[in-house]
Amino acid sequence: FFQAEDGIRDSWASRGLGDVYKRQNLEGFVFGTTYKITLVTNQKHDFQKSIDSLFFLVNKSLSTYIPTSDISKINSGDSTILVDKLFIEVFQKSKRIFKETAGYFDPTVGNLVNAWGFGPNDSKKEIDSLDIKKMMQLVGFDKVQLKNRTVEKQFQETYLDFNSIAKGFGIDVVGRFIETKSVQNYLVEIGGEIRARGKNKKGNFWKVAIEKPNTDGSQSFQTAIQLKNESMATSGNYRKFRITKSGEKYVHTVNPKTGFAKESNLLSASVIANSDCADVDAYATAFMA
Repeated sequence: FFQAEDGIRDSWASRGLGDVYKRQNLEGFVFGTTYKITLVTNQKHDFQKSIDSLFFLVNKSLSTYIPTSDISKINSGDSTILVDKLFIEVFQKSKRIFKETAGYFDPTVGNLVNAWGFGPNDSKKEIDSLDIKKMMQLVGFDKVQLKNRTVEKQFQETYLDFNSIAKGFGIDVVGRFIETKSVQNYLVEIGGEIRARGKNKKGNFWKVAIEKPNTDGSQSFQTAIQLKNESMATSGNYRKFRITKSGEKYVHTVNPKTGFAKESNLLSASVIANSDCADVDAYATAFMA
């Protein structure tokens, strides 16, 4: 995705506000990808330190790529961790979406994600149907509960992985912070997931492009749309995949019903809704599964 400004006449400028409202950009690297934040405001803001702190808190709570994070400690068997508000919200959202999608969104597929070589360690090993069957016994978000800020697992070996919702949630955390500063017009994008509120500097709804799922590694765009106070997320299997020695292709979306990560004829799914970005992030993953 990329943010695109069209050539329609600046409606704010026609009302004499064109010189008042300025566009500010923040860019950087987080969650293993890039981010871009665009503000349209009549004041000069310096949000960088605050946003860096928010990213740090999200990582500290939810990143499986950081060994000292709360979720990593929980996955290692520490049952004494008292989770924070960020973890609680993601857990509760995940519970709801797990039920709404009949289990196709399931954060307990972490062991399978790791086994297929798409986890933090990037380990690639050959696994068979017997291995899958054993790991599937640990899958099921209904086997995990949150009580008094502690995570209770039916099987201690269950590995929680919120990566298919946490990026969208990180976007929401930043968006909510921006709104507390009375900025109503902004766009937050991290690795292609987007939360857009208000309008751009031209007075139009934010315009973004949906990437075309090219399997050859090239980048082009399928279409452009306007986000009217909406969030958008895409899940795709056309970039993150691996091919075994026997020539079989496996993609990073694990089906929580079967435990397998086999390619289908669905290359990507984009979800657009007037909701949090965390929600559409999770839905996109479920639809791909």
